[in-house]
Amino acid sequence: MVDRRNQKAKKPSILGQSHGLSDGEGAMIQQMIREGSNSSRELYIPEQDLAQEATTHLSPEAEQMIADSRARDILHMFNRDYLYGQGRFDEYRDGLLLKWGDGYSRKHIWLSVADGKLLFETSHNKQCDKPYCNGTHHVLSKEQYTNLDIVNQELAELFRRPVYESPDD
Repeated sequence: MVDRRNQKAKKPSILGQSHGLSDGEGAMIQQMIREGSNSSRELYIPEQDLAQEATTHLSPEAEQMIADSRARDILHMFNRDYLYGQGRFDEYRDGLLLKWGDGYSRKHIWLSVADGKLLFETSHNKQCDKPYCNGTHHVLSKEQYTNLDIVNQELAELFRRPVYESPDD
């Protein structure tokens, strides 16, 4: 006889499951979603609408640091597999931004470069228990941002708790 009093009913996880799509499958689903939702939102910002500080290219230093961290590759997989390609990437001179959602549900993951360090904007506004947290960002040194385990851990946390944008942004 099995005692089930101390066993919690375990429901299958629905949210957060990767769909393991190929790039072609992801593009087809992305197109179907855009057609089905009649969305007029573009997946890029027209150059004439870019903010003064926005560019279409990262600085060479920022490009190299983000490439060394492999964060861009991970974000593209996240966009393809979890967001069905509905996220939008914006590049600034010193940072990379992945945005998704509309109106009141807009979220983002923001990576930036400063003083030879890679910064991950966090959704918390107080210092957490990580030694590289300054209260608003997780600041990784070269040794840390080239460690794929640390970068995966940081991005996984940001996928679970992205930064929510105000409707005014």
